[in-house]
Amino acid sequence: MSENLRTAADAVLGRLVGDATGSARLREDQWRAIEALVAQRRRALVVQRTGWGKSAVYFVATALLRERGSGPTVIVSPLLALMRNQIEAAERAGIRARTINSANTEEWDAVQAEVAAGMVDVLLVSPERLSNPDFRDDVLPKLAATTGLLVVDEAHCISDWGHDFRPDYRRLRTMLAELPPGTPVLATTATANARVTADVAEQLGTGGLPDRDEGALVLRGPLDRESLALAVLELPDAAHRLAWLADNLQALPGSGIIYTLAVAAAEEVAAFLRQRGYRVASYSGKTEDADRRTAEADLLANRVKALVATSALGMGFDKQDLGFVVHVGSPSSPIAYYQQVGRAGRGVDHAEVLLLPGREDEAIWRYFASLAFPGEEQVRRTLQVLADADRPVSLPALEARVDLRRSRLETMLKVLDVDGAVRRVRGGWTATGQRWMYDAERYAWVARQREAEQQAMRDYAATTGCRMEYLRRQLDDEAAEPCGRCDNCAGARFTGGVSAEALDAARAALGRPGVQLEPRRMWPTGMPAVGVELKGRIPASEQALTGRALGRLSDIGWGNRLRPMFAEGALDGPVPADAVDAVVRVLADWARGPGGWASGDPGAPARPVGVVTVDSRTRPQLIESLGARIAEVGRMPLLGRVRYAEGRVPERIPRSNSAQRLRVLHGAFAVSPELAAELARAAGPVLLVDDFSDTGWTLAVVARLLLRSGARGVLPLVLATQG
Repeated sequence: MSENLRTAADAVLGRLVGDATGSARLREDQWRAIEALVAQRRRALVVQRTGWGKSAVYFVATALLRERGSGPTVIVSPLLALMRNQIEAAERAGIRARTINSANTEEWDAVQAEVAAGMVDVLLVSPERLSNPDFRDDVLPKLAATTGLLVVDEAHCISDWGHDFRPDYRRLRTMLAELPPGTPVLATTATANARVTADVAEQLGTGGLPDRDEGALVLRGPLDRESLALAVLELPDAAHRLAWLADNLQALPGSGIIYTLAVAAAEEVAAFLRQRGYRVASYSGKTEDADRRTAEADLLANRVKALVATSALGMGFDKQDLGFVVHVGSPSSPIAYYQQVGRAGRGVDHAEVLLLPGREDEAIWRYFASLAFPGEEQVRRTLQVLADADRPVSLPALEARVDLRRSRLETMLKVLDVDGAVRRVRGGWTATGQRWMYDAERYAWVARQREAEQQAMRDYAATTGCRMEYLRRQLDDEAAEPCGRCDNCAGARFTGGVSAEALDAARAALGRPGVQLEPRRMWPTGMPAVGVELKGRIPASEQALTGRALGRLSDIGWGNRLRPMFAEGALDGPVPADAVDAVVRVLADWARGPGGWASGDPGAPARPVGVVTVDSRTRPQLIESLGARIAEVGRMPLLGRVRYAEGRVPERIPRSNSAQRLRVLHGAFAVSPELAAELARAAGPVLLVDDFSDTGWTLAVVARLLLRSGARGVLPLVLATQG
């Protein structure tokens, strides 16, 4: 039986990898996992390096189980790029695969009908589907009853000890509990240390079947990739990093990935490299799905030298001949870093892996750390709002009552849902009334773990020992030893020198100021529920015009210059001269650009005829000095300041969600009679000057006031924006 099964398994592998000679053979650990799943119907946890062949295990097991009459395999997979790769691989093996995810909603009914008719061998499901009420209540029970094999891909996402925790994965516990006895389960990951591995096993219940003595089969292999040559290059600033890329990208082997920490940086780097003649594309969470598909296809076919990507390309992209991975900025976790560099060198003998750390890295780490699980007071507030409601509360309506950004609020609700404290239903969220404990000790320990991971990345960049050995030890790889290939083992392969031409071009690109600010056009949902009678579309006559910011705080160019001004505890003071000069360039470009007052475009606003500033508790000198300098350079009058209304100076304006921010800002400002008179005399629009725009609601509220007070148009201008 076992010998015949092994022969059949190798035959499926041959089809999967396109081997017509019959020589394809499974690795011993691959075969052990397949045998456990197919012959013994066990549960298995496979922790193996990227490119080891985890997908071969579940596709071969699927083919063998289907031949034996089992139901379809359900694969929970986190990213669309990963799903697309998996579907293509399945088709090569003659396995019929379909997917249900956010990008193919119009196909869901047809896919579910095909599954019910037995026409699908593999169904790939995004974890977000597991918490969708209709899918959870109508589809998931039927899937659980008929599933022949459950696969949890990138299983480290289930653990909040890991670097990429996703609460939707916790829903798998419900599905596991509903699987018929004897249904095999496979969990796979390439990036899990011992603690995450243990937590995943606990979360998934990967113990033995109730009627058997043996536990789960755990296959954990060495994580070395003999093709990867790791290196770190410390360069003086962002301009030197861009210049280095411009000078050296062509010499890097094949095509590859350039990772950045933020969307803005990905766009900046891609734009500069295109300017320098390279074929590259940017890839991030903001990239449209069709553009992502095109970018992936172009990289797979080597039509581009690189994708400049955020962590949106962090998991599942499979290109066997990927020749390099360069990081412009350091990830906050060695596990996340190892996962991303593991994209390279799967099917080639040598791949370059280079880290170019930057001084903006730690500010970005702090920002993402601020998105951790909320404090107990905010959680209890959310539970109370839901408990007091007589019907389900939608996420937008909940935002108006809870001081959390939508992404944090939604993640928190998903955790509470899995814990049984709330339930997502049609129309929103409800409280279940079940007792719930705030696990402060666990959340604090997770935060400390994040800090330890950040220190580990600092130590990785500074180590004089083997870099591969260092990363493997961070993943608790007991077989870790010096690699003989990294820059510390074999000597530096790159120098930090850059050409004067490339450096000048990089400085010009990064020094080019100006970011467009789109005005707010809709009031947040749920404002009447908190006593603010604003809803629907903001009338065009009360909207600001499209504005400008000098730069984004997440930029690797102006962001590095602006960030210290807005750091917590930074002293207020007059605007620096270089920032004034840059703002003047922004105004000049704005005037001449598309839609600018000097462009001649139909419908363009008239030239601004005056400057108005916004009151501030934290940076009044900065704003007033900027307004005065703009008025002086532009030869316009400084018309006045929109001040806080009497008795309405807010102690704190929430930097959370739009509804909470608007709730505090509504009625907080007033236009004095003197300023109103100046606005009435002004023969054109005014420049509205503020220091910073995050959500855009301060500008929207103040612009509405000015327009209602007689302004003929409001053009917002700020030093910095967040996104």
